[in-house]
Amino acid sequence: MADVNSKRVSQFLQKCVKPEDKGGEARPKEEATEEPSLPLVPQTGQEEIPMVFSAYNMAAANLGPSSRRKREKGGGQDGTSTALYVDRRKSKVWNYYTKLGDAYVECNVCKKQLSFHNSTTTMREHLVRKHSIRDTLLSQLKDDQTSESDYAAQENAVKRSRQTPPESSLYHAASCSEPRSDVILELVLEMIFRDLHPLSMVKDKGFGLLLGYLEPSFTLPSLVQLSSMLWHRYNVVKQHLERYLQTAQAIVVCVEFWVSQLSQTYLTVTASFIDGEWRRARCVMETQQVHEDQAEGDLGEKLQAVLSEFGLSSKSVFCVMHDSPRSTAANSQQLKNAYGWSSLCCAARTLHLCIKAGLEVEQVQEALSTARGIVRYFQQDAKATCSLNSKLEAINKTKLKLVMDVGSRWITTIEMCESLLDLKWAIMSVLEEHPKGTAAVQNLADHQWKLLQDLVPVMRTIKIATSFLREEQNMSVSSLMPCIHGIVAAIGQQSEEAGAVIKTVVGNIRSELTRRWGLSEDEKVLESPAVIASFLDPRFKEMRFLSPGLRSELHKRVKNMLSQVFNHQSPSATQFWMPNSDYKAEGGDAGSQLAAHKDRCSSTPPQSMYDILLGKDPTESMPEIHQQLENYIVEPLCKRSTDPLDWWKNNEHRFPAVARLSRQYLAIPATAVLPDQAFAAGESSLEHRRAVLAPENLDQILFLHQNFDFLGSMRNSNEARNRNLH
Repeated sequence: MADVNSKRVSQFLQKCVKPEDKGGEARPKEEATEEPSLPLVPQTGQEEIPMVFSAYNMAAANLGPSSRRKREKGGGQDGTSTALYVDRRKSKVWNYYTKLGDAYVECNVCKKQLSFHNSTTTMREHLVRKHSIRDTLLSQLKDDQTSESDYAAQENAVKRSRQTPPESSLYHAASCSEPRSDVILELVLEMIFRDLHPLSMVKDKGFGLLLGYLEPSFTLPSLVQLSSMLWHRYNVVKQHLERYLQTAQAIVVCVEFWVSQLSQTYLTVTASFIDGEWRRARCVMETQQVHEDQAEGDLGEKLQAVLSEFGLSSKSVFCVMHDSPRSTAANSQQLKNAYGWSSLCCAARTLHLCIKAGLEVEQVQEALSTARGIVRYFQQDAKATCSLNSKLEAINKTKLKLVMDVGSRWITTIEMCESLLDLKWAIMSVLEEHPKGTAAVQNLADHQWKLLQDLVPVMRTIKIATSFLREEQNMSVSSLMPCIHGIVAAIGQQSEEAGAVIKTVVGNIRSELTRRWGLSEDEKVLESPAVIASFLDPRFKEMRFLSPGLRSELHKRVKNMLSQVFNHQSPSATQFWMPNSDYKAEGGDAGSQLAAHKDRCSSTPPQSMYDILLGKDPTESMPEIHQQLENYIVEPLCKRSTDPLDWWKNNEHRFPAVARLSRQYLAIPATAVLPDQAFAAGESSLEHRRAVLAPENLDQILFLHQNFDFLGSMRNSNEARNRNLH
């Protein structure tokens, strides 16, 4: 990696060098004492995910500050800037330096400040001695002298170019310096994948006008050139992601189907896991277009192909998280039979269906339909809206606005009800004052207002649960079961003093929650990955939502799971574990091991007085992994605001076997997409912008958008950790 960096920096420095005078210049009388400087290209060791994403950032940093812009953009008397042209009358050594006043200069490479006395000799020697820019290279370069008349002509060209529209020769007035041009190209590319713009943006008139004003001599890249740069960046990041995924103990694959504005269906595959440093990792692997009639068919083959692209086998997958119950039902059995993958459904989508079932009560539907009519009336009638705003200004409630709900997002329903209740008296007043008001729209009856008022607290409790699941420490499925049981209990208490309709609504919601998560089926509860994950979360390991009998049975199952995994009595008995070679049994077959066990038993020492009086000590015969589990169970609970990954990072050495199991189960997310997107009241910017991207470059843009910053942060974290170790 260091060779790659050295090569890039060398190319950058050679691009900066331009011809200079043959004749030498006098050595200054006084020179500043130079302090030891860092090497030009630092030697980097083997890191977990070494990266060179920011190779161009050095050039940007060297060329970007205002002091250098002032040097390059010498302002004229008329206020026009000559920013595009390096003064060719100066020695080309100045390409490496920035002048700081009359007596000092700063090296653009290492930021070293040197004294300056009208001579570049010290500057030249610094480049040779500190940065291996050989004097022979500098001496061979000749100054390309420009006459005063040519220089004035260039200034006039700049003035004309600022007044020329982009359709003419705006970008060919003069060539932008190569390092600066490269930086601008990289930043244009980065803007595209960071903000999810289509590549065709560079052809937009507004973008051309803006860039033409900021950098008139810059030549915009063609779509072919930009596409080539995008592919190169994609391949570089993909290589680093592949190396990072290889370090994962087990991966949870999340699948999301979505539709573009052109009604094309896409499948986005995301990998979720916990790395060796107990950090949550969520990386987009691929986005591919699928046919609508085959969108959810052959999902296993699609996922297997994606895994192969990153050098992963099917055994590296822990389980699959689907974005809808439909996808789960259509693929779970096939994925289980063909690949041994268990399937889970996104909690956000399942919760939506439970609430939808609760709101299907006839009286609630009538009240909500009338409420939508009122909101629609104020959205369409300008006079009514003006009157409503006037009344809100009179009572200092101008921030309150009416909200229309969206059928696919239940959170918007509660927001609509809350907005109507907050503006109830202003709405009723406007409808009474406007003659056409009561005729154009039906007002809510008193019992319907009361129904909405009783419904809001129930819905608000569920909304609080979604806020709980949005928090970073609660993104894992380990927080889901305590949250669901909390919802069931809380809304049950709220319905006790409510009317018959609200009791029916709450009963329907609780019934759906119980059915879809199998809360009443003991066997289903014990086999649920969400329940096991909750036990492995140090905040919820007491499992208060389970009966004592189920709690004891769960402990036995986890103990058996650890035994099967670490003793290798039946490696395939558990579907959630792939043992590494570190845990392979050392020599001997099962028969020899059994014989050795019998030999050990035959030479049992005589019983001690403790054994005679108190019975056999259970801790002596208990395997180490079982002892770890028992110690974990009796460990005090940590605060509910604690991040379980932080706790395990600090306690992994105490319970190594349980920690390995926890790293797998805590990696399962509660939602197929990020919680903020899953529980959002409206369409996120990601969903909106990706829907308009062209199919040709959509996969690369979304891949870089999701992974570029994440892998960069992992790299920075590793570098900081290595510095602390040294």
